[in-house]
Amino acid sequence: MSGFFFLFKRIINVVIVLFSILVLTISLLGPSMDDIIKESVKFNVIDNVNNQKIRFNDLGERQKYIDTQIQLQIKALGLDEPWYSPNRFFNTLFKVMLLDLGKSNFFVADTGSSYVKDIIIERIPKTLLLFTTTTIIIAAIGIYLGAYLADKARSRIDQVNSIFAVFSNSIPVWWFGMIMIFIFAFSLNIFPARSTPVTPPSSPSYLLDLLYHMLLPLITMVVLGFGSLAFIVRHIVSGILSEDFIRAKFAIGIPKKKIIYSHALKNAAPPIITIIALGLASSFGGAFTVEAVFDWPGMGKLYFDAIGLMDVSIIIGLTYISSLIFLLTIFFVDIIYAYFDPRVNLNG
Repeated sequence: MSGFFFLFKRIINVVIVLFSILVLTISLLGPSMDDIIKESVKFNVIDNVNNQKIRFNDLGERQKYIDTQIQLQIKALGLDEPWYSPNRFFNTLFKVMLLDLGKSNFFVADTGSSYVKDIIIERIPKTLLLFTTTTIIIAAIGIYLGAYLADKARSRIDQVNSIFAVFSNSIPVWWFGMIMIFIFAFSLNIFPARSTPVTPPSSPSYLLDLLYHMLLPLITMVVLGFGSLAFIVRHIVSGILSEDFIRAKFAIGIPKKKIIYSHALKNAAPPIITIIALGLASSFGGAFTVEAVFDWPGMGKLYFDAIGLMDVSIIIGLTYISSLIFLLTIFFVDIIYAYFDPRVNLNG
């Protein structure tokens, strides 16, 4: 029963936080959203009148017809009420929560669809590919190196890694990304400066082209990320190596390498898994900077372009999806932690 209460409480927390984020986002973007949609309606009406080549007696009659059509469409879309009216506000809120994100005014998917949901779904796999691959590589290097350094506390290599961890964690990713582009794209001509593939998605070689264009942002994030993880793992494993049960294993003659990489790492797994999972979830927020610098065609680049063009539907949709990914990651980490760590209070 305590497990059910723990799960139920975490689900309620996710819903409340997600609901609060959407309320704040819609409240901030509501006035702009109305203005942009009304301008879009006005543009479409004028464009339709021009294409239909309707004859009018004079310019006054033409303008009156256009104004009437604009008002009819505004009323049909529900824009005759202010954005903060309860009917419109909660209608928009629940539509977004049910992934009814409307249409984009400036973007289309590769399939030609202008629906926000289709555009975002098309970008999600590319962001997942880049950041999941990066996290796996950083985790592999960081865990192995951190466990290796745990037995070499205050040695020269440990000091070098500590300095590197502080240094790499202090460098802005956008600045380091531009340095990497300058060196490897413009000076050495090893990688392309833009990470958007030139091959069309329908081509059989598109996946290989995508992976090739992914290498430079991947290398950049791995270089900046593995040092700090190794530093954290080193301190977690060092603390476990000082425990009595580990000393007992040393005393009975178990090889040091087996103790460090099997027994110590196994006991250090819960906090390390938590750090890696939260790092992966947080990286989707950082995708904005990385993808904009390298022009990687994922969610972050779409976010960057949507803000530049003030495409409110895209901004709200991406905010919702990014928040949902982050909150679900935290939710599953909580469950995994509660399952493996008996010290977690399931009634709390």
